Amino acid sequence: MTFKTLRCAPALAALSLLAACAAPRPTHQAALAPAPAPVEVGIIAINDFHGALEPPKAAVLAPDHKDGTIPVPAGGAAWLASAVDAVKAEHPYHVVVAAGDLTSASQLASSLYLDEPTVGVMNRIGLEFNAVGNHEFDRGWKELQRLQNGGCEKNTRLEPCRLEQFQGATYKYLSASTYKADGTTLFPATGLKTFGTGAGKVTIGFIGLSLKEVPLLVSPDQLRGLTFSDEAEAINKAIPTLKAEGADAVVVLIHQGGKTAEGDPNSCNDLTGDIKPILDRLNPGVDLVVSGHTHWQYVCHYGQSGDGTTILLTSAGVYGKLVTDITLKIDPARHRVIAKLARNVIVQSAPYTSGRGDAPNTPLYPTFRPRTDVAEYVGSYIKDATAMIARSVGRLSGTAAKPASDGPVGGALGNLIADSELAAGRAAGAQIAFMNPFGIRAPLDPAPDGTVTFGQIYAVEPFNNTLVTMTMTGAQLRAAIEEGLDDQGTKQVLSPSIGLKFSYDMRRPSGSRLVSLTLNDKPVEPAVNYRVTVLNFLAEGGDGFSTFRQGTDLTRGMVDNEALQQWIGAAPVRQVPLEDRTVQVGR
Repeated sequence: MTFKTLRCAPALAALSLLAACAAPRPTHQAALAPAPAPVEVGIIAINDFHGALEPPKAAVLAPDHKDGTIPVPAGGAAWLASAVDAVKAEHPYHVVVAAGDLTSASQLASSLYLDEPTVGVMNRIGLEFNAVGNHEFDRGWKELQRLQNGGCEKNTRLEPCRLEQFQGATYKYLSASTYKADGTTLFPATGLKTFGTGAGKVTIGFIGLSLKEVPLLVSPDQLRGLTFSDEAEAINKAIPTLKAEGADAVVVLIHQGGKTAEGDPNSCNDLTGDIKPILDRLNPGVDLVVSGHTHWQYVCHYGQSGDGTTILLTSAGVYGKLVTDITLKIDPARHRVIAKLARNVIVQSAPYTSGRGDAPNTPLYPTFRPRTDVAEYVGSYIKDATAMIARSVGRLSGTAAKPASDGPVGGALGNLIADSELAAGRAAGAQIAFMNPFGIRAPLDPAPDGTVTFGQIYAVEPFNNTLVTMTMTGAQLRAAIEEGLDDQGTKQVLSPSIGLKFSYDMRRPSGSRLVSLTLNDKPVEPAVNYRVTVLNFLAEGGDGFSTFRQGTDLTRGMVDNEALQQWIGAAPVRQVPLEDRTVQVGR
């Protein structure tokens, strides 16, 4: 890929697009020797893969060239490998990078094996640097270190090295803002890669880091001994270090992101999200920010980098459905980036049919063939897990899903899970249960005869949280619900179990938005004690629900997805609870 001009390239289709900007070439006196030619380096970026070894039966909505959109089936490790290879072929100089959450919240064929096969896939793809995301900490930081270094040390209830002697990641995790008790970073803060030789040599420096809210998103027990510093401060600290080490360009890989207005991913004008204040505080010197976490796709320009041009900001959605093809054009004599270009490439893979709609292949976008070695490698894990994945756990009356896949309300599926937690906690005296909607990772879409499999259950609840039943006062229950509705952090409406209902009004001041709260049609009394079952993640204050940490007389129970299996299997056909248990008033 070459540049013929240095003016801004026009926007193309919403998800397969080009965006390029460049500063004008300054004039100068001719040197005694010819100035070295600019060097182009391809950066191939992904994020939020989440162990999606098989095509996730999820589509990318792409322009149909008729002022509409079509669903394009996308994703799957073997197809992603081919897409990455195709982008590599366009760049003699290239590097593959990621912005975190490659592992955990994964498909069963990866999760059952502690995401060892996902690491194996990334090794085969040729990944070189990955920023540590929040989900990479789900099994604890010692297990994350095992993913980097290899070996078969048992850090979880699952057995490592079940199919192969695990060698660890050939790529490097970077964690510029994550510190151990001795003051050192958990993984290196930065990395370097050099391209070319002599006068035409250029070096790119990489800064990788997590979002500072990791302690709100991961069980505290898994983070013991770690602290997470401010993202902008960590980046600004690393910039001069990389420059001193000879970096001609600085690339930030950060597991934080935003969202842009749909239909205009070539602009940052409507950028929202927690990445924005981080970008606003960066010192000069950053050329490119590869982001993630929000599962959104965008390529746009924002703010000012050190060379006077804008910062190129990218994200490749989720589940390996997209890969970002980025080109940096670097002047080796002036040690600066003179042009930036990026496009999101749809990893069109196998067509699929589901209860939520069909997605056939389309000739409007390239279709990739699965890379043979990756397909065979993934296939060995899928084969080993097949019997467990396909095992029937019971029958469901219909589809159970959240109103929006990434939304803050649990809907029918949240109700179903809360009911399963309540049933599992009855022996410990549970009267109430709650599920946090952000912990629901997939819809539950049964077969035509209502059959639900273990693989589907695991996709919904892949974290293996333990249920905890505790005593809380009515006042504490109200406070916990308010924490999901207040202006501190991301809003999330807890899904309650059967019999518990509440209404809320977002027009009220933060902290006093709960309008009513009843249990079996009677008001919840502030001074009365109630037995409440939640995930250990919530019991430890996860997602910002710190009030649950005030619970007393704790009793630990079964794993969350086991409770859901039992609840569905305990009835000939489990009815999906469709009633509105949470009501927003005054919209």
